Amino acid sequence: MSKTIARWALGLGCLLGMASWGAEPAAKAKGGTYNDDEVVKAASEFFATGAKDLADVLAKVLKEKGQPVAIIRGEEAGAAVAVGLRYGHGELLFKGAPARKVYWQGPSLGFDVGANASKTFVLVYGLHNAEGLFRRFPGVDGSLYFVGGFGVNYVQNSYGSLAPVRFGVGWRQGIAVGYMNFSRTKRYNPF
Repeated sequence: MSKTIARWALGLGCLLGMASWGAEPAAKAKGGTYNDDEVVKAASEFFATGAKDLADVLAKVLKEKGQPVAIIRGEEAGAAVAVGLRYGHGELLFKGAPARKVYWQGPSLGFDVGANASKTFVLVYGLHNAEGLFRRFPGVDGSLYFVGGFGVNYVQNSYGSLAPVRFGVGWRQGIAVGYMNFSRTKRYNPF
C-alpha cells in the first residue's frame, strides 16, 4: 500500500512539473545572474557549516539549472503525518538590488511523516523581478539529492523554477506532492 501511495505522489508531482515545462522562460533579471563562485560563497557564509557537502549539492544544481537570477536566504519549519504544512521566511536577493523580505507557506499530501526545522537557501531561476515570486510553485517534496545533511528539490511553475537547498534538524521522511506559496506578508493559511 505504501509503495502505491509513493508512486501516486511521485506521478502527480511529475505531472505538475511537466505542465510548466513548455512555458517560455522569463527574461533575466536586470542585475544579471549570480555566477557559480558567488553562489557557493553566499551559501557557505549563510550555512557556515559542511562546506564540502554543500559544494557538492550546489555543483549538481548549478550543472543542471545554470546560474540563478536571485537567491533567497531564510529559515523554515514543517511537519507532516500524510498531510503536511511548511512555513518559512527570508530575504530575496536579486543581484544589484536591495534585499526584500519574503514569506512562504504550503501544504503537502503524500506518504510523509515527521517534523523539521531548517535553514533554507533557494536558487531562483527564470523570474525577471520580485513580483514573479508571489505565486504557487508546485512540486514533489522529498530529497531528490541528499549529501551530508543537505537536501535539494525543485519546484516550478510557468513563471520560473526554484531549487531550495535545506540543512536542518529533525526527522521527516517520505514523499509528498505540494507547493511553496510565496507572499509579501506573514500568513498562517497555507493555501
